[in-house]
Amino acid sequence: MGRLGIIGAGIAAVVLIALGMWLTEPQSLSDDGGTQRITFATDWKAQAEHGGFYQAVAKGFYAKRGLEVEILPGGPGVNVPQLMAGGAVDFGMGSNSFIPLRIVEAGIPVRAVMTVFQKDPQVLITHPRDDVTSLADMKGKPIMISDATISAFWVWLKAKYDFSDDQIRKYTYNLAPFLVDETAIQQGYVTSEPYTIEKEGGVAPEVYLLADNGYPGYATMVLAPNAWIEESPEVIQAFVDGTIEGWYDYLYGDPEPANALILQDNPEITADVLAQAREKMLSYELATGGDAKTLGLGAMTEDRWRTFFEVMSANGVYEADLDWKAAFTSEFVNKGPMDMPGLPAAHGN
Repeated sequence: MGRLGIIGAGIAAVVLIALGMWLTEPQSLSDDGGTQRITFATDWKAQAEHGGFYQAVAKGFYAKRGLEVEILPGGPGVNVPQLMAGGAVDFGMGSNSFIPLRIVEAGIPVRAVMTVFQKDPQVLITHPRDDVTSLADMKGKPIMISDATISAFWVWLKAKYDFSDDQIRKYTYNLAPFLVDETAIQQGYVTSEPYTIEKEGGVAPEVYLLADNGYPGYATMVLAPNAWIEESPEVIQAFVDGTIEGWYDYLYGDPEPANALILQDNPEITADVLAQAREKMLSYELATGGDAKTLGLGAMTEDRWRTFFEVMSANGVYEADLDWKAAFTSEFVNKGPMDMPGLPAAHGN
């Protein structure tokens, strides 16, 4: 999956700055029973990792809050912040914590208003082997990562485990090199590559979730223009609340309404892939672990953002004086778990 490469520094930032004046105009919820139409761009093709958004559409969680939401699936080459800056969409999805900070660097008035995943789903994957039983054991060993990863979570691995760039081998999102080499190590998404490897290679790989080893990044955030946040906060709150309800319902209720729309938007995906990805999101508590247990799904904290920024700025990813607090607002989240029937006790019931 190419989500890490959706936006980078350099020329992409220049393009964003040029387009920044064309953000969509904020609208208020109608008092006469009318609906506010919202276009929401995702970061990849429709998949289970977007399930809560689709569930909110399918089951009317947005509609009952006065919103008519159209989900616009992403794909290779789709740059969500650029779409937002160009006025092509109202809200968008930020794949990871790097995205909002890059937006601040570019001077674009957009920020994260919630995160779906408390745990970034990025993993390192190995074949079963006695000499690697932790991330630390991978020091000095070749690891296949994408070009975009070099300036992303690889920075954290170098800082924490003393990995070095001479370990890097190019990952092109082709699993064949991993399948034929029992000493191979590669990056992946916990909800994707491990299942494909087991299905195609007939062996269950060892999976190391970076987040369970201290990686502080969020993933799958909702991005909104500052003008909407300031002038139409009730629209933002309605979208956030509908999204949170959609995610709780997708994870703990019947996911089929969302899955039907996902399959419609992405005929290439299959029901078994959707089912295993949802199971992984539940078992790893990607959306409902961490601060979400007490603050509710969608939670973001200043401490967590500070930790992420300090690690990355200390290692040259960002300038130390970057206004990292401009990357997010927590005013629409952290209100506690939503009161919904069927949720586990730790999440509201």
